[in-house]
Amino acid sequence: MRVLLVEDDDGVASALAEALYEHGHLPIRVRRGQEALTRYRHADLLLLDLGLPDLDGLEVLRKLRAVSGVPVVILTARNDERSVVRGLHLGADDYLVKPVRVAELLARMDAVTRRIPDQAHAAPRTVIAGDVEVDLTARRVLVAGEEIRLTTKEFAVLAVLAARAGTAVSRQQVLDEVWGDAYLAVSRSLDVHLTQLRAKLGRPDLLTTMRGFGYRFGG
Repeated sequence: MRVLLVEDDDGVASALAEALYEHGHLPIRVRRGQEALTRYRHADLLLLDLGLPDLDGLEVLRKLRAVSGVPVVILTARNDERSVVRGLHLGADDYLVKPVRVAELLARMDAVTRRIPDQAHAAPRTVIAGDVEVDLTARRVLVAGEEIRLTTKEFAVLAVLAARAGTAVSRQQVLDEVWGDAYLAVSRSLDVHLTQLRAKLGRPDLLTTMRGFGYRFGG
């Protein structure tokens, strides 16, 4: 398996790369987040540190998830609950805290890759609710067969909810995934985008507000 190791500490990277190679993997090491965003296409899995010199690892993950479903295992010294929760909400497949035992890391990597469907045979990611179709891959929205033009942010908000159709999604999670950090985002921005979305879609019951918690797409 080709493993993109995103780690700026030379000592840690060297030890991990050696362990991966000894167990039959092909490690590719980069030091910076921007490098990860340009080289992820050549990897089957990413091991992502969060303390990178140019971009925070969570920002790298957010940008990556906007364009790719490549498996990502966060491997970091950060063990605070907020970082763990944000990492998983932003799309990490697993979260491990350093130092980690090699056997556990390899087992977690195997478990993650077993859960990832074969993309060549995966079904198209289209969510349908009534006469509304949201194509998460092509980033298209159809209402009664007519395409609706959304801004990038409007679609991003809709995609977070549609990907979890029928499930209540917290306001914090939407802010995390669309704006990058629920604690820094301007909360009012989400209200504005939801109002615009509802107006454009013309289906008032499609996006339900769960008072005191968040939102739900569909029934």
